[in-house]
Amino acid sequence: MTYDYVIVGAGSAGCVLAARLSEDPGVRVLLLEAGPPDDALEIRMPAAFTGLYKSPYDWGFETTPQEHANGRTVYWAGGRTLGGSSSTNAMTYVRCNPYDFDTWRDVHGCEGWGYADVLPYFLKAEDQQRGESPYHGVGGPQRVEDLRYKHPLVRAWVDAARATGLAANHDFNGPVQDGVGFYQVTQRRGRRWSTADAYLRTGPAARDGRRRPPTGVTVRTDALVTQVVIEGGRAVGVRYLHDGAEQTVTAEREVVVSGGAVNSPHLLMLSGIGPADQLREHGIDVRVDAPVGAGLRDHPTLAMMWHTPSTKGLWERRTPANVALWQTLGRGPLASNLVEGGGFVRTQDGLPAPDLQYHVVAAPVLRQGLAEPTTRTLSVLITPLTVANTGTVTLRSADPRWKPAMNPAYLSEQADLDLFIRGVRLSREIAAQQPLSRLIAGESAPGEQLTGDAELRDWIRSRSATAHHPTGTCAMGGAETAVCDPELRVRGVAGLRVVDASVLPEAPRGGTNATTIMLAERAADLIRGRKPLDPLFPGGAPLSG
Repeated sequence: MTYDYVIVGAGSAGCVLAARLSEDPGVRVLLLEAGPPDDALEIRMPAAFTGLYKSPYDWGFETTPQEHANGRTVYWAGGRTLGGSSSTNAMTYVRCNPYDFDTWRDVHGCEGWGYADVLPYFLKAEDQQRGESPYHGVGGPQRVEDLRYKHPLVRAWVDAARATGLAANHDFNGPVQDGVGFYQVTQRRGRRWSTADAYLRTGPAARDGRRRPPTGVTVRTDALVTQVVIEGGRAVGVRYLHDGAEQTVTAEREVVVSGGAVNSPHLLMLSGIGPADQLREHGIDVRVDAPVGAGLRDHPTLAMMWHTPSTKGLWERRTPANVALWQTLGRGPLASNLVEGGGFVRTQDGLPAPDLQYHVVAAPVLRQGLAEPTTRTLSVLITPLTVANTGTVTLRSADPRWKPAMNPAYLSEQADLDLFIRGVRLSREIAAQQPLSRLIAGESAPGEQLTGDAELRDWIRSRSATAHHPTGTCAMGGAETAVCDPELRVRGVAGLRVVDASVLPEAPRGGTNATTIMLAERAADLIRGRKPLDPLFPGGAPLSG
């Protein structure tokens, strides 16, 4: 079979690209997804998403043993279904900080990716419940709403954080990112609204203003792509496994790899694009010697916990009555995204942007959410945003069914440990403030007895995990040594691009989902040869706070 475009991965980027590329009359797009259709109830019901962990809808990655985290492996969730991680994540809609995008442009030579350049694409994608503004769009495919349920413990944490002097922030995607409040979510009427919902089932608005599923898109699930076919220095198609047989399809225009920060470098290396020595070690012919898989950065995270015996936890509210409430009206505790509130802070003076993020959960976070809660607990997830460590994704086998080795090198840099400690101490200050202090009855993790830096460092090494934000493994940049150029084209192979979080040259301040959707919206214009949208400067000048 022959198509104009073949897209590998139907995740946050792939769904966007399929819909946008198919807007051109007569264009044929094949969208290949390794996982099954997104038909699980846990995908639709926001508060149930942790039930997708280590299920058929999850890649279920594990890192290599982490030398600086007591030799532990760390579980990484990754959406393996239509919508990718937008179908399995916590639905927080955070675009990251304007400073991040200006850094892509000014430090990494990514012209066209400054904040003013990307803001129009955030607006184009968005259908903001609060209405249109200089920072928000309406009428786009991706619905963004306020939470329909906010737990009393999370409300108390936000009030206590403000009592410490942190600013209230009602819009982390507005003029400034700093402050505390409640996250907006990618939901529609209390149900998850993934990119599969937004772009494949509903589709961008046509010229008449109506939404229709995109035509010209063929979606194939349970299709594991094993290789990009390269002939004469050009990507001409892909091979994939489907129903136990290998098939080959041709792309007349381009192949676009959108598998994410683990699967995209894996596929490129299997196709002969990567570190030459590593490819030869596994018997793979070298097409392009490139630093694929290097530059891995992921936000580590850590859960502090407090006993809250007098307040029912979120997990206790999964009652038949609340199930019925969610099913009929999309309201109640099951509309919660679990990490309802939090915020962004600068832990030191003179920083250009926040260096720490909080997520607050009205339940214990045990074994990275894999263990069922049994005690009334408030959890505060501390996430350093300015990640100093850099890791790798490397091959373990030339067999595409083998997952690659992921080594994020957590806590290998002292700066990350120091930032965690500052986050722990600020969390304790917040917990001591009203109204939160009257609801808690002691600190359960790490416990009040751990006060010194050395003790806290040991605890951090024993308990830190991941915020599930890997980036950088196929980074774009202006230098010829970067895997992708600023138009997301893989250097050394014509007709091949990477469009997903793997191209981000820095770990962003916040999650990766909103930024990946924006990335794909702009990539679609680049691929189609369209003039990019004009830059936007809210307030008349670029912002960095």
